[in-house]
Amino acid sequence: MNWLNSEAFSVFGQHIMWSDMIGNTIGLIALALGWRRSILTWPAQLLSGVILVGAYATAHLSGGVGKQLLVIGVAAWGWWQWNRGKQQAQDGSIAVRFATWKERGLLLAGAALGTLAVGGLFTLYPSLSWSPWADAYIFVGTLVAMIAQARGLVEFWFAWLLVDLVGVPLAFNSGLAFSGLVYVVYFALVIWGMRDWWLRTRTTPALEGVTA
Repeated sequence: MNWLNSEAFSVFGQHIMWSDMIGNTIGLIALALGWRRSILTWPAQLLSGVILVGAYATAHLSGGVGKQLLVIGVAAWGWWQWNRGKQQAQDGSIAVRFATWKERGLLLAGAALGTLAVGGLFTLYPSLSWSPWADAYIFVGTLVAMIAQARGLVEFWFAWLLVDLVGVPLAFNSGLAFSGLVYVVYFALVIWGMRDWWLRTRTTPALEGVTA
């Protein structure tokens, strides 16, 4: 990982690392593939997570490292989920739908309790993160977003939107300038993808009793 954590170039006083640039570029591709409902979104997210582990470790953001390890695990699970359900829509693609109120409640409760637990851990052990609550928010928010994506829920895009609002300033303040710039592009893709999935729910029958 040594060369990946070396500087690729510098712009406006910001040092861009190879791992930061490559990992986030693949992550951007993964988000675009998710918008297109391509199953390739999951191996792309997995590869992005592997590379970004090095970037966050160099920036001393243990929460970021933990988040990427979770990304790797959830990406493998999401890959399996989409393989199981790839014929759910009439056109043979991944079916998408809005979450039920029960599912929304579970996602919100999980996000709130998870952020409190992880933020408390980071506060108790300051060496894990220099920005414990923001790091915990992104850590848990990313996990919630990926779980919602794996289940084909439109709310996945709303979760990513909320993660981006904190992720952009945190990335720039952590010296991961390329991550910050990519988060800005993420924001545009999230709005676009949200609209596409939202419209698709009008042409795809709602699925009852979706399996976990």
